[in-house]
Amino acid sequence: MITPDWPAPDNIKAANTTRIGGVSLPPYDSFNLANHVGDSVESVASNRGSLTKLAPLPNEPLWLEQTHSTLVIDSHNWHSGIEADAIISHIDNHVCVVMTADCLPILLCNKQGDTVAAVHAGWRGLAAGIIEKTIHSFSCDPHDIMVWLGPAIGPSQFEVGVDVYHAFTQHDPQTKLAFQQSDPDHYLADIYRLARQRLNNLGISAIYGGDYCTVTDHQRFFSYRRDGVTGRMASLIWIDGNY
Repeated sequence: MITPDWPAPDNIKAANTTRIGGVSLPPYDSFNLANHVGDSVESVASNRGSLTKLAPLPNEPLWLEQTHSTLVIDSHNWHSGIEADAIISHIDNHVCVVMTADCLPILLCNKQGDTVAAVHAGWRGLAAGIIEKTIHSFSCDPHDIMVWLGPAIGPSQFEVGVDVYHAFTQHDPQTKLAFQQSDPDHYLADIYRLARQRLNNLGISAIYGGDYCTVTDHQRFFSYRRDGVTGRMASLIWIDGNY
């Protein structure tokens, strides 16, 4: 488990899982938490049970059906099978969670300790405004929000086409700084920088994390870009009701 290194209030709990510590067999070895990737149902159930004890979690996580959308739901409206790529909560012990294996997991809370959110930000969701929609769901001033950027594909590995470059740069010219052209048709994209730029534009400067690479760190992280068939990690955040 990775515990976010950020100055969150004491009642805010958060964690990123790694691929280590579960029972799944290759190529999902070993702590795969996703049911949709071809792993056995029994292995995923065992891993999710272990997660509840390891974290430790006050309740079962509120798993989402992620579709690279900009759908943000409130944990009060959650139900099994709901499609969304971000979840926000004001309720104690509601465990917000997103799953990733190269896409950027973003955890958020406010200084008051009464709101948390988890965001799944692939390039499509990022370009379409998933961060902005999530921030606008907070009722506090953006300056009171802090952000943890979890494990994602690093800037030396995220090769994209001209379509991705244009999706960002036509929206905001400053995003050109997050791309390095590798040949006439491809760029290396820094997804961490793209997220920081959007957060900064919203008035958020308390941003932590963002120094991982799921592709190059084979021992700790699943990577869809690297392996194709692989598991998924979880990024979780909740308000501890015991405080």
